[in-house]
Amino acid sequence: MFGSQLVNEQATWEEITAVLEVMESGRWTSVFAYDHFIPPWHRTDEIKEHEFLNTLEGWSLLASVAAVTNKLKLGILVSGNTYRNPALMAKMAATIDVVSHGRVMLGIGAGWNVREHEAYGWEFPSMRERSDRLEEACALIRALFHSGEKERVDYDGKYYKLKQAAFAPKGGGDAPIPIMVGGTGERRTLKTLAMYGDIMNVIASPDRVRHLNGVLERHCEAVGRDPADISRTLHVPIRLVRDEKKAKEQRGDNDWAMIGPPQYVIDRIADFAKEGITEFTPQIRPQKPEVYQELDEEVFSAFD
Repeated sequence: MFGSQLVNEQATWEEITAVLEVMESGRWTSVFAYDHFIPPWHRTDEIKEHEFLNTLEGWSLLASVAAVTNKLKLGILVSGNTYRNPALMAKMAATIDVVSHGRVMLGIGAGWNVREHEAYGWEFPSMRERSDRLEEACALIRALFHSGEKERVDYDGKYYKLKQAAFAPKGGGDAPIPIMVGGTGERRTLKTLAMYGDIMNVIASPDRVRHLNGVLERHCEAVGRDPADISRTLHVPIRLVRDEKKAKEQRGDNDWAMIGPPQYVIDRIADFAKEGITEFTPQIRPQKPEVYQELDEEVFSAFD
């Protein structure tokens, strides 16, 4: 029920493994890396000094995490589709799934960070084209993951093509690797999720989650998909702040944010659970073992 997105920037491998030890021994159920190449702290094309901060690449980090953990589900929250050919990404996910004995989920989104696209020479198309590319990528990846043992896959899209592609191994588990689609776009992203995804991941309030669930259900009905086949996950901060005045300042206008004393956080988690959220995927700051342990003991224990 409780996962965490690792902080890739300004983090040493030793600091990360110390956190992973706490997660493996506690109530944590999943761990994610983010897919950024510089700290994702701004949405413009401005060149910033913080770009020199050490930032670990997400998929490489996830492979390393797979090798030193045993129970945690693994994912990228979420991969920018514009950074890689989706067939390559599918192969990467399948390889890590083999290493982890079936613990991987493939998270994917349209991509949004214009500065790192510019910095590393990747094309940054319009939002419409990125949405089109995401839909094609999810269709292609699902076709590979769900292909038969000796089945070759053809795909003839506008942006991506496969010609008699064999895909082996398909992963390390008994079922196809699930596809997590990140984002709240009602017309395109949730439609793509309804057609090709298995896991929804959003940043939203409980009321907004309820609305998005309704949108997703309508898309599922239109494409002949059972909405119960898609699990609902949430990427909203979970943070213990015992001083209520400071907690309220940090929440700002988002009084639904899970920031406050233990009981406050417990109550907010319950609010989201009522709306069908089955997994929480916050980024935990500061990224320290004692912070993870504290959440486990004082908050997650209430849901045993």
